[in-house]
Amino acid sequence: MSVVCQPHNLRRPPSHAPKAYGVRVSLRPGDPFRNLMGGEWHHTHWFATSAERDAALAEMSRKHEYSRVGDKPALVWEKVENLAASRGL
Repeated sequence: MSVVCQPHNLRRPPSHAPKAYGVRVSLRPGDPFRNLMGGEWHHTHWFATSAERDAALAEMSRKHEYSRVGDKPALVWEKVENLAASRGL
């Protein structure tokens, strides 16, 4: 987890438990933002359980109230798993 300037602003205290389930966020091919971020840009959000990951994925990928008709997400979401952490290896 990245450094937090003001820990009291967190919703809940940071957990140092292994987080085995993730959502990899990347840009779609042809997205103009790739010119700024680079074609290989991605970020992975990690969660302790698959249920937490699935709930966060549903929230991240939903159509927001302020979306215009015809808008399509510019991001690609992919479920990932750290097998060593999830199976205790």
